[in-house]
Amino acid sequence: MDVVPRRGNIASRPAGAVAIGIFQGERRPTGAAGAIDRASRGAVTALLRSRDFTGRFLETAVLYPSGLRARRLIVVGLGQPEELSPHRVRLVAGQAARRARDLGARTLATPAHGAGRGGIEPERAARAVAEGSILGDYRFTAYRTDPGPPPLDRVEIVELDAASSVRMRPAILDGVRVARGVCLARDLASTPGEDLPPERLGQKALAVARAAGATARVLGKAQLERLGMGGLLAVGRGSANPPCLIVLERGPGGGRGAATAARPTRTVVVIGKGVTFDTGGISLKPRENMNKMKYDMSGGAAVLGLFSALQGVELPLRLVGLIPAAENMPGGRALKPGDVVRMMDGTTVEVTNTDAEGRLLLADALAYSRRYEPEAVVDLATLTGAISIALGHLAAGLFTPDEDLAAELLAAAAETGERLWRMPLWPEYASELRGDTADFVNSAGREGVSILAATFLRHFARDLPWAHLDIASTAWSPVDRPHEPRGPTGFGVRLLLEWISRRAADPGKSAAPAAARARP
Repeated sequence: MDVVPRRGNIASRPAGAVAIGIFQGERRPTGAAGAIDRASRGAVTALLRSRDFTGRFLETAVLYPSGLRARRLIVVGLGQPEELSPHRVRLVAGQAARRARDLGARTLATPAHGAGRGGIEPERAARAVAEGSILGDYRFTAYRTDPGPPPLDRVEIVELDAASSVRMRPAILDGVRVARGVCLARDLASTPGEDLPPERLGQKALAVARAAGATARVLGKAQLERLGMGGLLAVGRGSANPPCLIVLERGPGGGRGAATAARPTRTVVVIGKGVTFDTGGISLKPRENMNKMKYDMSGGAAVLGLFSALQGVELPLRLVGLIPAAENMPGGRALKPGDVVRMMDGTTVEVTNTDAEGRLLLADALAYSRRYEPEAVVDLATLTGAISIALGHLAAGLFTPDEDLAAELLAAAAETGERLWRMPLWPEYASELRGDTADFVNSAGREGVSILAATFLRHFARDLPWAHLDIASTAWSPVDRPHEPRGPTGFGVRLLLEWISRRAADPGKSAAPAAARARP
């Protein structure tokens, strides 16, 4: 789908459908809605007077008035004016795009909701509409013989003022890039495990890197053995598909390659869990819902979506993405409860639960990230089902001992609507992970599972400015929402990009030390 700016009167745009927003309690439509009302001889006013439509947030009506060049009029409630935000605009746009698609409209004309009476800057409103339109139109149909109504071909964001229309153009392009990165992450997390084992995930990373002006390497089993990545190797031991470590790098500006010792460069590392299918291993999961475990690589998918969304974007820092990828399978060579694993940093871990495998992957990736001497590291992973018990499906868990990093991530979450809730990470939790046979155990019972998993990772992050996002609660939606269908959500792409963009724009952030030492 293309999303394009158009200058002109929205009432005169030819389209399969035109969408407008109405605030709750509004009786006399203004702005774009007013133009539509005048052209349609009062159709919107008549709808409001009927009280069949009140403007309640996301309430939707479809009209077929005369006087418009569009075949249909979709009216969506904006809710109370004081509650409107860029994320709410994103949801309204998603609702309108989904309704237009289901009606077979193929093309949709819409204003930048909230840019007038809503008080949102036109550029922010336009970007939110572009994002929401693509996210709302998204469906995963790769395996369907009947894909249903065709997707929209084009969404036009119509603005009457010429200067505003020009300013909106780059914001719309930004929104399109980001939304397509999210859709890539959704596609990857929706792909069955048989079609996306670790090696193929690595091949996908190579393609994403080429398109994004980045470099990518896939470290295979022999290289992992030389590095001493015992955690990653142990998780993948039971599968016929060997594990790998995917390494993506994007230099400052938009160029490929890493920094040199002569030119110290700020470096940020993002790490995404890449378990392409998780049976639980010997500690086998229940049969119910195991089919969803193809999404256990949603953290890795978000990292690839992030790099994809950086096409054409200049950043004054180096971005490194690490995806430790493996299948967690039972088998004759599989990791067993009671086995002791030596991690990349030398720490020994007694495995008490082979279904607590994600932290083993991430621990080795955190140890590997130290070679970049980063100014910040963020990992995201579908790590524990327990985070869903704590937070439901509307927020991910944020764990970090770093107050500044926590504030940055929470600000990015507020802007994007990808909510985070900060969880405790007190040092006292570490005593529950002390082992009798080895330095640590990888799992220590039912109480505080998400906190203990993050505490385990904190040991391997050591003194790095580090945060862990447990996205098991948000990476899969159990219901349809305006901007995301039931299933994988692509959570984290928009959040990470917003965080990195804000950090890159802050000249007060200190530059990281010189570049990493030689890599294999």
